[in-house]
Amino acid sequence: MTVNTPVDVKAVRAVIIDILELEDEELTGTSLFVEDHGADSLGAIEILSRIEKDLGVVLPQDDLVKLIHLDAVLEVLATAERRQP
Repeated sequence: MTVNTPVDVKAVRAVIIDILELEDEELTGTSLFVEDHGADSLGAIEILSRIEKDLGVVLPQDDLVKLIHLDAVLEVLATAERRQP
């Protein structure tokens, strides 16, 4: 079941900046993780994993290919399922 989940944009940005080792101003909504920031496939997996853990959501592995920039991550998170306690 998917729900409309409020997204903590600051927390998501912090995760991405930490994993990709960026300065805050380097990350824009549409800057591409791979092309603009040099991320590899492991970086994308780490972003997915950390967001799930830190925000308490479950993201389908199929959504991994959608996580190409911050705006796409936020879009995926908007319909993510909350992890059951």
